[in-house]
Amino acid sequence: MTTTDLVGLRIKTVRRQRGLSQAQLAHPELSDSYVSLIESGKRTPTPAVLELLAQKLDCSLSYLINGVTAEQMEDIELALGYARLALENGEVAEARTRYTELLANNNLTGLTALRQDTEFGLALATQAGGDLDGAIAILLRLREEELSAERRIEIAINLCRSYRESERLTEAVEVAERILNASARPAWNDLLVELGGSLLAAYMERGDLLRARQFAAELLNAADALGTPRSLVAANWMASNTAASTGHAAESVSFAERAMAVQLEHGQPRSVAIMRMALIQRRFKAWPSEAAAARDAMRQAFVEHEQTSTSTIDRARVLVELAVAEAMTGELDEAVEHAKTGKSMLPQSGSALGAEADLLLGRIYGAVGRAEEARQHVASVHDSLAPLPDSRRSAATWYATAETMEQLGDSDGAVDAYQRALACAGL
Repeated sequence: MTTTDLVGLRIKTVRRQRGLSQAQLAHPELSDSYVSLIESGKRTPTPAVLELLAQKLDCSLSYLINGVTAEQMEDIELALGYARLALENGEVAEARTRYTELLANNNLTGLTALRQDTEFGLALATQAGGDLDGAIAILLRLREEELSAERRIEIAINLCRSYRESERLTEAVEVAERILNASARPAWNDLLVELGGSLLAAYMERGDLLRARQFAAELLNAADALGTPRSLVAANWMASNTAASTGHAAESVSFAERAMAVQLEHGQPRSVAIMRMALIQRRFKAWPSEAAAARDAMRQAFVEHEQTSTSTIDRARVLVELAVAEAMTGELDEAVEHAKTGKSMLPQSGSALGAEADLLLGRIYGAVGRAEEARQHVASVHDSLAPLPDSRRSAATWYATAETMEQLGDSDGAVDAYQRALACAGL
């Protein structure tokens, strides 16, 4: 049924409940034939006529338009606000529960915009909780509906991110290019630059480094022309990622610092916390001799993460990176604790970050002579990587795993890991 049909049906239902005929409802301002056409969905009443009919029927205008009373509408909007607040505060499970309860509310059925807001919020909460397949399913279903241009781009951004986190890189690229390469694409704006940033990340992980460098320059030009904080942060951060992936460490840090400067002035605490940790990581990789300073900075940044609304995956990533810095400075007990905690927050299989945590644990245990535990963790790398599609990240992890297996005396396992690394690299 169309919106006009539903409005007409509600008018007809309330009129009959009030014991009125069409003529009685119409008199004296309207004709009974006009009321009949409205009730049958053949005429769309103007706002003034709707307000008049609501007064004559002694019901709320909100009910005639949306199928709910003003009080019910207020309750729905309040519940949606609480769900959003829970998600912003990092209470992911709470947010997911609230969004799910809202979708079960029958009063939401006819409220298309609010129902779409709720479904999109549920997708974000599901994504933040690490259930990427669940988030993808919600976003794909929502994408098939009639949406505003802004919501369609937001869905594409989060679909691209979820596919990328799942190592489904071809699908990540297709989702973003479907909008960015469209002939009728609008002029650059903040959302499109963010979508471009997600696409750029997928290019890099897929190994399209030349395309990534070219597209990074295009995004920087677009952001500089817009001059908005949101676009400048997104474009400079992705330029930093691209420079890091192509071996330009100092350039990577320069772009990251520019993005951080804008983020500190305009960003939310969650975004600042994520970027601060990533900037420390950039500096650590550019100047590994300063590992102790990086470790101390990461410890402080981890506290900031715990105090803000970062997602489960964000916190897991911080813990694994902190473990790497601690291992490099000889703080092996702390490195093991943080790597294990980070890994426990991730799926048991199909996680590149989980594989990196296991590999780190395998190397630490191997270094202190606990060979059996080392072998167990290195073997677990297979469980995390095997379900994932081929990517540069997986290739690098397989290669590092092969080297570790050689050190542990597992020649057959090392050969298999080298072969998987070559396959991931397309060789």
